[in-house]
Amino acid sequence: MTYVQLSPLDLAIAALLLLIPALISLALKLGLQKSLAIAALRTVVQLSLLGLILEWVFEANRWYYVLPMLLVMLIAAARAAISRSARQVPGSHITAFASLTLATSLTTFAITELVIGADPWFTPQYVIPLLGMLLGNGLTGISLGLDRMLSDIVLQRPAIEARLAMGSSLWEASRQHLKEGVRNGMIPIINAMMVVGLVSLPGMMTGQILAGADPADAVAYQILIMFMIAAATALGTITLCLLTFRRLAHPMARLRWDIITHRDETPAPSHAKK
Repeated sequence: MTYVQLSPLDLAIAALLLLIPALISLALKLGLQKSLAIAALRTVVQLSLLGLILEWVFEANRWYYVLPMLLVMLIAAARAAISRSARQVPGSHITAFASLTLATSLTTFAITELVIGADPWFTPQYVIPLLGMLLGNGLTGISLGLDRMLSDIVLQRPAIEARLAMGSSLWEASRQHLKEGVRNGMIPIINAMMVVGLVSLPGMMTGQILAGADPADAVAYQILIMFMIAAATALGTITLCLLTFRRLAHPMARLRWDIITHRDETPAPSHAKK
């Protein structure tokens, strides 16, 4: 089985599909035409550049080309994750980077070494696509988890302070909100796993089938990916929530409410009274 190679003309014809959302935006006066055009242009430019870079990296097959690319992907994912969260604390970008690095690197290394048996360990054909898929899903999970935990802590401040006044430890007074954050971060991947194969055909499996791969092999790889995403999302979310909680914890057994900020806000001075 072979795949149909797409030409620039084929992609130009496919671009005509964008007329549908553009016309809807015009008819309803949504004002999304400019954003849609910019998004389409960025899609073409970014993916075209990525294709050229991947061709070069795959051909070179050297770790000192692969690692910088992975680092750029991790930094971009951490920035995107925090930008999606309405609330954050100082150092959230570094914390998100550390959480994503731990979760995705550990998961990717375990699969490439123990399951796929990639040789060498940095084989770009496996490491780059797998890490990319984990980051794309993991950043959504950690952003949802962080936002939920911090929002709950802010909204439930009176209840938390009441529990502290009654003798509860800081962990006992706050752990329910951390648990809710982790639960919220896990919901998207759990929902996706519930309907995969029935409602949705994931992009990786669809791409492999269109490229001529055996459907059974495509399904096996997709199952592998779903399990990887679940593990990386869970590990990344709980790591980020725990590190953020540690950042909030004050030595005097209270939470540092003053450092929690909403998007586009700056934290209050540390000496501010609440």
